[in-house]
Amino acid sequence: MGISGSLSGIPRPAVFLDRDGVINAVRLADGKPYPPQSVEAVVVLDGVTQAIRLLDEAGYVCVVVTNQPDLARGSARNADVEAIHVRIADLTGLQHFYTCPHDDSDRCDCRKPLPGLLLRAARELDLDLDSSFMVGDRWRDVEAGKSAGVRCFYIDYGYSERPAVGYDWVVASLSEAASIILAKHQLVP
Repeated sequence: MGISGSLSGIPRPAVFLDRDGVINAVRLADGKPYPPQSVEAVVVLDGVTQAIRLLDEAGYVCVVVTNQPDLARGSARNADVEAIHVRIADLTGLQHFYTCPHDDSDRCDCRKPLPGLLLRAARELDLDLDSSFMVGDRWRDVEAGKSAGVRCFYIDYGYSERPAVGYDWVVASLSEAASIILAKHQLVP
């Protein structure tokens, strides 16, 4: 998707967003979340489009940072993941998608909980990490955000996996996170 730097040359704040569980609904199996398997299965969660619009209007760059290990595992194709991103972009207005196509065994620096995706986006989009946020629904999201030096929101769905620690806020949705960001951290034009 589109990648562009700051027009003013001044780094901008960002809201980094995990994809599955933050932007779109997941499918649950044995208490664990899984991404949609097709474009037709994409369901954007309530309030997401409005939250993204409000954050954008307030001067935040919304950036999707998503692990998609099904690519490495061979159970998804790159074209399918890209088609899902296009669909999400069409439904939400999101423009920036950063994807890790690896699995843990690949030992890459872009797979959350490592901060590689956030750091790459910050370089390419001229983002100010000190004034940025991460919104995620898994421990990997929070750990990646903390490692990148951003403040973190955790959407706790009670998944059957390692719980997140070290987050700054627990929220029920992206809408709630956006409300907190916009209320407490207004940007000065």
